[in-house]
Amino acid sequence: MAAIHIRNAEIITLDEQGTIYHNADLVVRDGRIVSLGTAPQDLRADEVVDGHGRAVLPGLVNSHCHSPMTFERGWAEDLPFDRWLNEKIWVAESALTPDDVYWGAALAACEMIRCGTAAFNDHYFYMDRVAEVASQSGMKAALTWCVFGIGQEAEVGPGLDGTVEWIKETHQSSGGRIRTFLGPHSPYICPPEFLTRVVEIAHETGQGIHLHLSESQDQVDQSLARYGLRPVQHVNGLGVFDVPGGCVAAHCLYIDREDTAILAEKGVHVPHCPITYMKLAMPFPPLKDRLEAGVRVCLGTDGPASNADMDMFAAIRQTALIHKYQLADPQAIPGDTALRMATQYGARALGFEGTGMLKVGSPADLILVNLDVPHMRPMHDLIANLVHSAKGADVTDVMVDGRWLMRKRELVTLDEERILYEADKRARAMVQRGMTQLREYKG
Repeated sequence: MAAIHIRNAEIITLDEQGTIYHNADLVVRDGRIVSLGTAPQDLRADEVVDGHGRAVLPGLVNSHCHSPMTFERGWAEDLPFDRWLNEKIWVAESALTPDDVYWGAALAACEMIRCGTAAFNDHYFYMDRVAEVASQSGMKAALTWCVFGIGQEAEVGPGLDGTVEWIKETHQSSGGRIRTFLGPHSPYICPPEFLTRVVEIAHETGQGIHLHLSESQDQVDQSLARYGLRPVQHVNGLGVFDVPGGCVAAHCLYIDREDTAILAEKGVHVPHCPITYMKLAMPFPPLKDRLEAGVRVCLGTDGPASNADMDMFAAIRQTALIHKYQLADPQAIPGDTALRMATQYGARALGFEGTGMLKVGSPADLILVNLDVPHMRPMHDLIANLVHSAKGADVTDVMVDGRWLMRKRELVTLDEERILYEADKRARAMVQRGMTQLREYKG
């Protein structure tokens, strides 16, 4: 693979020391970073990139999303969570086709790359089609085919056994860029015996589990009434947190001190999706306590049906702001903490070790951000500008494993014009087809 020399850039490594190089060089060869700071004098690069007026930082990692839900962007507005699911989302999905999922995910991939996302953790249906998009786009992805375990009529796709076969075919495909998880939706939908079977399969196959957990007080009350345990304690007792591939438990909004200790002890990755919580008016506790307790918090956008966009820079900014506001503490979520949650902490959740920081030997998963715009000047504190001022539209270039996915704001790997046309046409057709409620949310 060609050697690429990025020079004269501001390089934010997000390494253990938080090293920042000014007016510096970064060299990529064979998909990995081989030099940081000052390039070797004898370097003969195949491509030289002028990084003047650019910040180079690790590519962002969206640790929990539902990318094909771009088709439902603006479809379920101004509703509480229960009605949002029952009246709109779990109705529209009854009309979903594999092609809808492909084009919806392709639209999301265009958006994510344009906003600096290099890797995403997706939980949805027909994930064989999302795997096609991930492969074509050049992004890294951890993919989860959602299953419910309450009867085939509630499933979208082949059910648990079929998804296991898909996992065997897909895990570590596209040169290791695509990983997979087992995907029980949640303990408020999936019966205990079904979750137990998923855990058994996880041990048989070496897989991890990605599910939704403890999103509301109603779910906590329901779990206590059914099992005498809070949701975190319930799934922990079933072994969900002890599977060999690790566990990603999205949201965990309603957890107490004992829940927090369990999540930390078991090394559970907890994606935090602040914009969805605000839009659906779902109160959520501050992150400071769980971070201090050692919970592995990472950041995600959730789906475009609830967040409306997939801009991880928006999630970074809102994470920092809402927790400062909630605690009336300007030191809550300080410095580069939110950036780390959106890069290396997310990469760790997806299983892409080495991604999420810039250092010699790491995969060349990086982005360039334009600093020559009014809202990024002056640069008293570059980290503060990236957390509080940067926008997805400031990203000029995206690289994954040393391959450009976007160069000078032009997508390299995807046909954006075709995707915009197909996605818009097919999304409109989907919501005009006959629909029925697939399942009922009672949590």
